[in-house]
Amino acid sequence: MVVLNRIYTRTGDKGETGLGSGKRVKKFDVRIEAYGTVDETNACVGVARLNADGELDVKLARVQNDLFDLGADLCVPEDGSEIAAKALRIVDAQVDRLEREIDEMNEALQPLRSFVLPGGTALAAHLHVARTVCRRAERLIVKLAQSEPVGAAAVKYSNRLSDFLFVAARYANLSRGDVLWVPGANRT
Repeated sequence: MVVLNRIYTRTGDKGETGLGSGKRVKKFDVRIEAYGTVDETNACVGVARLNADGELDVKLARVQNDLFDLGADLCVPEDGSEIAAKALRIVDAQVDRLEREIDEMNEALQPLRSFVLPGGTALAAHLHVARTVCRRAERLIVKLAQSEPVGAAAVKYSNRLSDFLFVAARYANLSRGDVLWVPGANRT
């Protein structure tokens, strides 16, 4: 259990922060950028949930918890240490659940015949923002994985989550329909 008695520590005042392993790195380190953007994704999902209810809200709540798991995974480098061996890691079951939930929501949707513009209901618009931030997190996770070990499930989860958020946005627009791109619509 985490216990936070004090929020400020002053340990980051010189531009460094601590990883879950205790190692100090610059605040602009790609690992910090990656899990910081995961945190940003989580905040976007939290804002989206202000407009969600029912089963979709339940799904989004699970996603928020998973995003904390993903941040915990990324904050402890897979360096073979005892700390790394005990660290919380994303597992394939979390990816599989996302896939099942994508398929469930997708069953209610019409096949796409055009690209979808971010918009529609407030929930859908917020989910599209979360999706784009999630894509940025994924790019940073993949960049991190080019130079340091990152679990395959963490990479897969970030990829699948953006798919989930896209389908969830479409699902949130069921009552009004997708906002579709019309190529060249405003050229005249």
